[in-house]
Amino acid sequence: MFQLGKTIVSEDILGKEFVCNLSACHGACCVDGDAGAPLSEAETKILEEIYPKVKPYLRKEGIAAIEAQGTWVTGTDGELETPLIDNKDCAYVIFDGKTALCGIEQAYNEGIVDWKKPVSCHLYPIRIKDFTEFAAVNYDKWDICDAACSLGKELEVPVYKFVKEALVRKFGEDWYAELEVIATEWEKQKHKF
Repeated sequence: MFQLGKTIVSEDILGKEFVCNLSACHGACCVDGDAGAPLSEAETKILEEIYPKVKPYLRKEGIAAIEAQGTWVTGTDGELETPLIDNKDCAYVIFDGKTALCGIEQAYNEGIVDWKKPVSCHLYPIRIKDFTEFAAVNYDKWDICDAACSLGKELEVPVYKFVKEALVRKFGEDWYAELEVIATEWEKQKHKF
């Protein structure tokens, strides 16, 4: 672990490798698990605002879940998150064949909304946990992403580079530039031993 500004960062984001491999996993992270995507309070307001524009992109099951539960929910752990369809798929999931995609991101890609998707989704496999004085930035190992780990290793792409756009979105350009300096030094130290 190392400190970067008001974050405590796991070295795993420097040392682990990762590149999403949708052809292997088919977007399982959007349909597996026991909770929706983590949301910030600000994101709940964005979801409420953009829902009418995103709704035409969603499946009828997703629309029904959102209209029954709301555009966001409070999970069993008290955290804010996206609603689920029958405690499984994220309500915002759409499919291209058998591959799960994000309906919000589809609307974004078509210029309908200017918000890509929840930051937690964009950051994955990094998870952020906010505390009073700092945020913890951790790598989340999930077996459904084994193909992404293999592809990342094959392509030699560390986690922090794979999620660069999302890290910049969350913490800013300056934070990411400092992370790159730390990563370069970390890499040099690793090869000394």
